Amino acid sequence: MNQLSFIKKTENRIALKGGAYSLAVTGIVLAILVVVNIFASVLPATLTKYDISSTKLYSITSNTKVVVNALKKDVTIYWIVQADAEDDVIENLLAKYESLSAHIKVVKKNPDVYPTFAGQYTSAEVPNNSLIVECDDRSRFISYSDIYLTEENMTTYSYDTSFDGEGAVTSAIDYVVSEELPSLYILEGHGETELSPVFSGQIEKENIETTTFSLLNEDSVPEEADCVLIYGPTSDISTEEKEVLSEYVTDGGRLMVLAGPSEEGTLKNLYSLLADYNVEVTDGIVVESDRERYAFQAPYILLPEIRSSEITEPLIEENYYAIMPITQGLIVRDTSGAVTELLTASETAYSKAAGYDISTYEKEDGDVDGPFALAVSVDCGNEGQIVWFASAGLLDETYNSYSSGANLNLGMNAMSSLMGEREAAAIRSKSLSYNYLTISESTSSFLKALMIGGFPLAFLGAGIYTIVSRRRRQNEPV
Repeated sequence: MNQLSFIKKTENRIALKGGAYSLAVTGIVLAILVVVNIFASVLPATLTKYDISSTKLYSITSNTKVVVNALKKDVTIYWIVQADAEDDVIENLLAKYESLSAHIKVVKKNPDVYPTFAGQYTSAEVPNNSLIVECDDRSRFISYSDIYLTEENMTTYSYDTSFDGEGAVTSAIDYVVSEELPSLYILEGHGETELSPVFSGQIEKENIETTTFSLLNEDSVPEEADCVLIYGPTSDISTEEKEVLSEYVTDGGRLMVLAGPSEEGTLKNLYSLLADYNVEVTDGIVVESDRERYAFQAPYILLPEIRSSEITEPLIEENYYAIMPITQGLIVRDTSGAVTELLTASETAYSKAAGYDISTYEKEDGDVDGPFALAVSVDCGNEGQIVWFASAGLLDETYNSYSSGANLNLGMNAMSSLMGEREAAAIRSKSLSYNYLTISESTSSFLKALMIGGFPLAFLGAGIYTIVSRRRRQNEPV
């Protein structure tokens, strides 16, 4: 065997060993990847998926974790969905619930296979991707339209969509496992306004049981009441009713009032509840003279200043504005610190004594000068509390829409402060609308000049400098 043949055989042997080694390493790497993928597939979604969305659409809040971790009963979530029609966001959400607790089980029910299943729980129409949450003999149906909420934006004349899957599911879980729910007693018998659909819907979502009652046939507020609501009365309460309510709050009761100017006269006895705490209710309707403090070219539709408090802080943090239509002025004369102003009119506001008979928005003789509080919270002692909004239309569906939901949030924050906010009730929907960055025309022109001219010229100058510097160094004598 000559030297050349020996070298070729040696090279072939080395190549064969190298190929076999590479093949073995590739096989080992592939086997490791297969094992890792199998292991990853059985891990909970909380460990394998990360939420980088601005609204944390794919995340579970700490409020849900508190509710779920406290479960002692088994909860089944039935997912009413056709094959291959699953909503990805809902699927991710339900996977997170199932991974949080061994007490939660998600079961798919194809309506094509089980056409009568949902009918056992609801008589309503059941869209695809709806849910039914069940525990023992209690259940709650969650329609797809309750998960993806669509609300008209009266400012942009478009529709805003938000995802309320977590809020709806956690609320349903809290409802089906709770033996006792907070109780709201709604006073009637004085021409009270019917609760707006958006307000009553939110009360239901937050698992607050409502009961209407009259003090005409009661000697006291029922002990079961966690809070009493007086909503838009058109006639006054009696002296006896006032005494019952006064005793109720001084003994630790919670009272929420939405009462604006009445066309049928003043509500003297009702207002005297505030008078006991040195808050005077003015006659007439508050009118703003500051154009920045009213909306829609209507000086009686107010944009009040939001004062800092536990109730209003969430609105301040999110830069929301409340809208108050047809409002009375409250003059706070309390010096003990028991009264907290929540919303206020400007110093140039005044109350038109003519009320609903206003013929001009100009100030006239007899009109009362501001400034006014438009909403207050009163500490009545013994943990008793009154929250008073001087506009019956605050939670009207139209004005709530104009405020982008701020009015409803304000009302529910007030109720939560009175009844004690529960974890399930604190979860808000997550907007799916895009947030656009709005800049001025001058800033826009500056950025255009910088991007189109400034940066290219800077890079060009840096390049020329680098080339010239190198050539100088090359021509320098060694």
